[in-house]
Amino acid sequence: MRFKELKRNKMMLHKMLKCGKLIVFILAVFTGKVYSQIRLPRLVSDGMVLQRDMPVNVWGWASAGESIMITFNHKTYHCKTDENGEWRAKLGAMEAGGPYVMKISGNNEIQVKDVLIGDVWVCSGQSNMEFWMGRVKEKYAGMITTSTNDHIRQFLVEPQYNFQSPQQDVRSKAGWQVANPENVLQFSAVGYFFARDLYAKYHVPIGLIHSSRGGSPAEAWLSEDALKQFPNYYSQVQLLKDSAKVNHINSSDRLRSKDWNDQANAGDTGMINKDHRWYEPMLRDNDWKKIAVPGYWEETLVKPLDGVVWYRKTVAIPANMTGKAAILRLGSIADNDITYVNGVTVGRTNSRYFQRAYSLPAGLLKAGENEIVVRIVNTSGPGGFIKDKPYLLEAGGQQVSLSGEWTYKPGIIMPALKGGTTFAYKPLGLYNAMVAPLLNYAIKGVIWYQGEANTNRAMEYRSLFPAMIANWRKNWKEGDFPFLYVQLAGYLPPSPHPAPSQWAELREAQLMTLKIPHTGMATTSDIGEWNDVHPLNKEDVGARLALTARAVAYHEKDVVSSGPIYKSIRKEDNKIIISFTSTGSGLTSKAGQPLNGFAIAGADGRFVWAKGKINHAEVIVWSEEIKNPTAVRYAWGDFPAGANLYNKEGLPASPFRTDIKDQTEVNP
Repeated sequence: MRFKELKRNKMMLHKMLKCGKLIVFILAVFTGKVYSQIRLPRLVSDGMVLQRDMPVNVWGWASAGESIMITFNHKTYHCKTDENGEWRAKLGAMEAGGPYVMKISGNNEIQVKDVLIGDVWVCSGQSNMEFWMGRVKEKYAGMITTSTNDHIRQFLVEPQYNFQSPQQDVRSKAGWQVANPENVLQFSAVGYFFARDLYAKYHVPIGLIHSSRGGSPAEAWLSEDALKQFPNYYSQVQLLKDSAKVNHINSSDRLRSKDWNDQANAGDTGMINKDHRWYEPMLRDNDWKKIAVPGYWEETLVKPLDGVVWYRKTVAIPANMTGKAAILRLGSIADNDITYVNGVTVGRTNSRYFQRAYSLPAGLLKAGENEIVVRIVNTSGPGGFIKDKPYLLEAGGQQVSLSGEWTYKPGIIMPALKGGTTFAYKPLGLYNAMVAPLLNYAIKGVIWYQGEANTNRAMEYRSLFPAMIANWRKNWKEGDFPFLYVQLAGYLPPSPHPAPSQWAELREAQLMTLKIPHTGMATTSDIGEWNDVHPLNKEDVGARLALTARAVAYHEKDVVSSGPIYKSIRKEDNKIIISFTSTGSGLTSKAGQPLNGFAIAGADGRFVWAKGKINHAEVIVWSEEIKNPTAVRYAWGDFPAGANLYNKEGLPASPFRTDIKDQTEVNP
């Protein structure tokens, strides 16, 4: 027995020697103490970009009272951990350059490799900032192919929330990634184009810390202290601190969604009979009804329908389109789909917000009749194919339109799935998990694309958004760093007549925020898509933000960074003359067309479309219907179609109204 025990101990020692752990073992046995290893936050890792021309922090964790030494760029820095094992060292300001290696040592040593010094920008907001390059890989295929640039890098923060306390670290599987045709597909599209333009101008490394969450309202990005000025949100936060309740609601929501989908799948007539599934070729569909595509089926049916609906279309394909790889474009579908061609599954998408472009292998299409079948799962609201999107079959440089008559048949009719609670959209949670862990990291500034989730509370946004900017600046402890943001793009069907608009009111709140020092706004009302809250044109968004950065953050004196901004009006007879700032080298209408997008009203407040004429740096507007005009609106609508006032540098005028009822100041 003793021999076996000695042999076992000998084997253990041998393994520990092999693993290099003998010293730790001896210390643990003879001193009763095991020393903690130095740990670093995920941001402080290989490939990171540090902010130039200002002191920067490096921080982490180790044993309490442990001495830490940092060697970087020919300098050495010392610090000591506190009683909680936390340490932080402040490195002196450095010029742009690299790559360098950073050595951090205490009881162990860590090397952080390939470190650059340049400009660091936080990219945050909701889905239009989250929108990654892979979603526009066809639109920007050439740019992606040539995207390799070791001096443009992104750190992707994975979405999470926490209501209990500010977190010390973020989640990130990718870490710092350099721009190249593979990695750039995961970059924020707006962020990438912004960085690309800045690098082309200044030739210094650009680091993007991408921390955004689709659908998030502004209040989710405020700290608990900042939320005290919004009592409704602050009271919500106190309830959300009950993690057991939050977990219970989450579990109930997941179970309810799973049950709904299980019932839909189990009861779908189109899938029940294994020998007669509805995606099979040559299915007898005499009892299927006709329906127009694109469009929602609620436009055809008498009453709403939720559940599973199958669509089918027979398409004639010429012989010269066969034997080649093809692309099936099915626009956007509400909500989820599985798509088949000639009985073969060619793609599936679980969101109405992603455009479908399914690749078909060579040989799948045949000369003559081919069958396309789409199984749509719709949990609530209108279901079907969203209008004004591409519905095409492409192969060999030719196209076959898929718009027009299809047939359809419900597989199962279900009650609408009750909406759940998206806790990521609640106050505080995103700040604690996705902003607080970044605050030690020195930055150049922030670019922000958000507001869609607050359009029904535009008046509140006038104070909520400025409060968020002040909150971030206070907690980052870098003063009034540049905060640049995107004014919302156009969305929803355009109105044929001047009409109230929540989206216009939100843009107005964003315009008011320019009163805050060191802010800048990129107007994008001209590049939206009425049927898609995520317009594909992200290049112009990034470019306009970069122009704004050149003025606000880099202090270029001569750059025209904004389109015309409303300044004042005066009345002359039956006309109103409008003055603007940011006119650049002059006002113009897009493509030289007559001015559009202006509406005018008299004392009764009834707006009608107005005629407009550019007169040097002013615009004269009038209407024969209004003899005594008192107010003007421009581009005032959800989707301001036709609004075409620009400066000659090609930047659009920001929407505005002169009849604003509440002149509440935005608090810096």
